[in-house]
Amino acid sequence: MKEVYEVRMHGRAGQGAKSGSQLLAEAAFREGKYIQSFPEYGSERRGAPTVSYTKIAEKVLRSHEPIVNPDVVLVLDFGIMRSIAVAAGLPDTGILIVNTKVCSAEIKKLAQFNGTLYGVDATGISLELLGMDTPNVPMLGALVKLTGVVKMESLEIVLREHFLPKIGEEKVQKNISMLRKGYEEVFK
Repeated sequence: MKEVYEVRMHGRAGQGAKSGSQLLAEAAFREGKYIQSFPEYGSERRGAPTVSYTKIAEKVLRSHEPIVNPDVVLVLDFGIMRSIAVAAGLPDTGILIVNTKVCSAEIKKLAQFNGTLYGVDATGISLELLGMDTPNVPMLGALVKLTGVVKMESLEIVLREHFLPKIGEEKVQKNISMLRKGYEEVFK
């Protein structure tokens, strides 16, 4: 892993970008890495654009700046790319993962990105398994498969610890299933 691995998540309030960032950071922490996770909001209302940042390193992180040159960008809401430059600062060697049913040249053009684009139908997965549009967890599954930045087992443990007291065993299992399905169904 590089000195500081940086992930930026774009979404809308209520889709879980903040929670996804925190879950990823906690999984990395479980693996003995140093972490930072923080969101950036505009207006605090459901549906407003949000961005969350996760930094993962082998040594203490001293900078608390937003991520401007990420290694990976996750886009939880396809429509947000019409108004926000989600791939800004993402090098062509970086990875762009979009919540979509189809990867196409149109998406790359919309994102203004020439590097590698991956898709996962995270909304479809979350609606199928949980009955709610919460694409963050399937997107994390795709991220783990494509980068190996954390182990799948670490994320599963963190999901259980974080959510069991709040939503119960049945919904925790559904979230773990969403994570695994995102891992299995990411495509190029």
